[in-house]
Amino acid sequence: MTTTNRSAVREPEKPDIAARLHRWIAIAVAAVMTVDLTLFLYKGQWQTAFLTLAIMAVILAPTLLGARLPVKIPPEIQALALLFVFAALFLGEVQRYYERIAWWDQALHVSSGLLLGILGFLLVYILNENTRIDLHLRPRFVALFAFLFAVSVGTLWELFEFGMDSVFGTNMQKPMFGDPSGLTDTMWDLLVDMLGALAISVYGWWYMNDPAQSFIERWIEKFIARNPGLFRG
Repeated sequence: MTTTNRSAVREPEKPDIAARLHRWIAIAVAAVMTVDLTLFLYKGQWQTAFLTLAIMAVILAPTLLGARLPVKIPPEIQALALLFVFAALFLGEVQRYYERIAWWDQALHVSSGLLLGILGFLLVYILNENTRIDLHLRPRFVALFAFLFAVSVGTLWELFEFGMDSVFGTNMQKPMFGDPSGLTDTMWDLLVDMLGALAISVYGWWYMNDPAQSFIERWIEKFIARNPGLFRG
């Protein structure tokens, strides 16, 4: 990779705008879900209340337990992941945005492709830059790994949806274009997953070949600064 010289390990920086923004997003999301949880309990909607409480635990656990996690994730990625889970699970499932807004599912799958592509780049970057691991990949192979990683996780999610619908009778695979089987929905989900993953992979490949200052560079630098132990020899 071409980022070794620019990515020397730095001392952890003080909380920045991104960290404060992540904190306020977490507070706002928690406030919205707490209000709705109270309403569900008041109306006796116990199943929905339990689902909301479980989603709150999933969303807020990384924020509340961040100091104890072995890997420190940059606040930008944490904020995007928090918003994605909130939009997918709470707004999508609890508030039924999947049924109320036709493009909600596809928009979230594009977003998941982007996020998973970024995660794939971070994973390969750790392997490439860790002196304890003898691995040196060219930019195009790093981009390919990020793309395949995102598509693979998206495929596993579709299998999870199929399993939930088959075993528990849920409706995670939505009927689409008159197809009640959910196959069309699955194919569209995989397609937009691939488009999102392809966009971030091409952008990452371009960044690694012509490393101008970009959000990927800033996030990588923050990741290294927060996890110096991953990059020591």
